Formats: sequence, C-alpha cells, structure tokens
Amino acid sequence: MKIEVLTKNENQDVQNAIIKGIRDLINYKNLEPGDKLPSERMLSEKFGVSRSNVREAIQKLEFYGILKSRPQSGTFVNIGVIALNGMIEDILRLEEPDFKSLVETRILLELKTVRLAALRRTEEDLVQIKEALNAYEAKVINGEDAVQEDLLFHLAIAKASGNSSMNTFMLIITPEIITNFEKYHVCDKNLAQEGIVEHKEVYEAILKQDPKLAKEKMKAHFKALYQYCYSV
Repeated sequence: MKIEVLTKNENQDVQNAIIKGIRDLINYKNLEPGDKLPSERMLSEKFGVSRSNVREAIQKLEFYGILKSRPQSGTFVNIGVIALNGMIEDILRLEEPDFKSLVETRILLELKTVRLAALRRTEEDLVQIKEALNAYEAKVINGEDAVQEDLLFHLAIAKASGNSSMNTFMLIITPEIITNFEKYHVCDKNLAQEGIVEHKEVYEAILKQDPKLAKEKMKAHFKALYQYCYSV
C-alpha cells in the first residue's frame, strides 16, 4: 500500500498523469461506451501510484461524464473515443481558480441560495442552520479556528435553497475555499467576532422567510471578505 504526501501542485501533476494514462489505455484497447476499465488496484499498479490517486482521477472524469462508476460493478467508459479525447485535452488545460475567483463565485452563489433558502427552508433546514451557527459561535468565543464551522453554516443554507445544482457547486468549491482561507488568514479574530452577529442576522431573515432581507444581510456579511480579498 502506497502512502503519499504530496503538495497541491504535485498531486495535480499525478492526477493529470493518471488521466492521460486512462485516455491512452482507452485508445489502445479501443474501448467503447459501456466497456469496463481495469480495477482501481490494477490501474494503481500499472501507473505506479496509490489507489487514492487513481480514485480521485476517476472521480474527476466521472464528474465530466467521461466515465461512469457503478457500485459493486466497476468503472465504465461513458462516451465515444473522439469526444473523450477532446474533453480530456480540455480538462488537462483547465487552470486552478485563484482565490479572488473563488470568492467572487461564492458570493454570487450565496446571494442566490440565501434568497431561495428564505423562501423554501423547512423546519429541518432551520435546525441544521442553527446547529452550524451555534458550533461556529462556540469556536469563536473559545478563540479557536472556526473556518470549517463557518462554511458548514453556509453549506446548510445552500442545502436549504432546495437547488441541487447550487448545492453541488458549493460542495465543489468549499475545499478550495478552506485551503485559501488558511493560506491568507482571512478569518482573523475581529472578522470572526463580527461573523457571529452577521450569521445570526442571516439566520433570522431565513427564519422570517424574508428573501430580500436575507440577501441584504448576506451581502453585508460578505462585504469585509470581498474588501479583504482585493487587498491581498
């Protein structure tokens, strides 16, 4: 079993190499839609990487619809070779989004999700949002890092929006946001303390089912973050 500790760039290079390897394997064997790929273990041995690296690469290709994983059955080619080769070339050229892009994307998404959450939230949604808010407040009061609790609060709102696509986008960008928050030290103590009040105001607007107020409070909540983002 391989245990690898890689930097972000190294991990990206490994993932790209695996994706190229899978592409070459599909071309060499003339695999068509519905044909099965070798197991993760076999691919791991073939490419000389860990199974977790192979799994990440497969998940990425599955996200773009190139592969399809079926529980207890394996991984299958999902599209034709010509389309597959073109899409993989595009995927390999994709650039990592920078911090400012992530912040802009998050703000645009959340101004929409918070409005929908105010309109569609259920009692169960309110419980989950409140629990995340309480966890965030407890961490901040104790002087602890509350980045993950902060994002769990926002993810709970995204879930309450009832829009699965927006919820998925939030889940996709969240790991990158956490990494960059820690890198740029965005959540300092002052911002975190203010965040408690702002989170409560957003929650109250959702509780009242007031979409206009919810959007205003979320916009105010992001003001400091947006200004900080463009000062780094």
